[in-house]
Amino acid sequence: MTAQLTVEGAVDLSRLSAWMRTAGLGDGVIEDPRLLPGGTQNVLLRFRSDGRDIVLRRPPLRPRPRNNELILREATVLKALASTAVPHARLLAVCDDLEVLGSVAFYLMEAVDGFNPADELPDTVSDGGGHVHLAYEATDALADIGALDHDAIGLGEFGRPGGFLDRQVPRWVAERDRYLGLDGYDRAPLPGFEAARDYLAATVPTTFRPGLMHGDYHFANLMFDGTSRNLVAVLDWEMSTIGDPLLDLGRYLAVWPDAHEVIMGIDGIWNPSALPTSDEIVARYAERLGRPVDHLRWYVVMGCFKLGIILEGTYARSCAGLAPKAIGAALHEAAVSLFERASRLVESR
Repeated sequence: MTAQLTVEGAVDLSRLSAWMRTAGLGDGVIEDPRLLPGGTQNVLLRFRSDGRDIVLRRPPLRPRPRNNELILREATVLKALASTAVPHARLLAVCDDLEVLGSVAFYLMEAVDGFNPADELPDTVSDGGGHVHLAYEATDALADIGALDHDAIGLGEFGRPGGFLDRQVPRWVAERDRYLGLDGYDRAPLPGFEAARDYLAATVPTTFRPGLMHGDYHFANLMFDGTSRNLVAVLDWEMSTIGDPLLDLGRYLAVWPDAHEVIMGIDGIWNPSALPTSDEIVARYAERLGRPVDHLRWYVVMGCFKLGIILEGTYARSCAGLAPKAIGAALHEAAVSLFERASRLVESR
């Protein structure tokens, strides 16, 4: 979302109001509409209607591939989660009529109040082991997502788990190849890229238990209650699929502090020394999941590999004038750190 984006530019409120009436969502009167910060991709609009706080989620104004498909997939997951204990924003309604808001799908969900630990940490977190509490709340929810019976909640056709792990290395190598040719990109080396690629390709786990994956699980996509410090919602499900949930764990651990460095500062404002160790996180996850975590090194290396390629892609686009220079430079440093971590893990075999 850009600084110039306005409510009127993001959503036609008169059309939304009329659609809400026809969809049986009260009188359609929209009060106190305001854009929510934090969305660099999709647009979030919060408003009050018929006595409740609602958030509309729609694709960005600048078209992306699969815009509407991703929004509708996310709504499908939120609908399925209604029968589970996984904290999430409750889905209210979905609109796949692309004419209502002008060529985009959207959905409405209940607003969730709390704090996002990537933006702020209230005083309640600093007291009484708050960092540990948040970390374990996040870990428990991640395990609960991986333990879901995706067939039982209506997501049996949501992904292609067959051959899922075998597709990962080619998928992310191809992603890197796509931006290597961008004009202006200096093709900055990623330390140990080839070693990590070859290790991952040669040691793919031969079996896994398919389940729901969030696809981008980290603290910026979580909301916590400011008083209890309990997790109240896992957000941003557009990257979710049916695959190997341990890939989510690998992504989660890829940026966890270790003895060498803090990568991306656990979203910037945490005290790493107050957090559980990665070994404690894994033990907590396995206990909650109810089964051991096998091939952990592979999943963490894959988490570093995938995230490093994604971040480096933003740097490449910044070199080409397609993203802010300062953001690109910071993400390049993080990508380098991720590949350095992957290299250490590969070498420690």
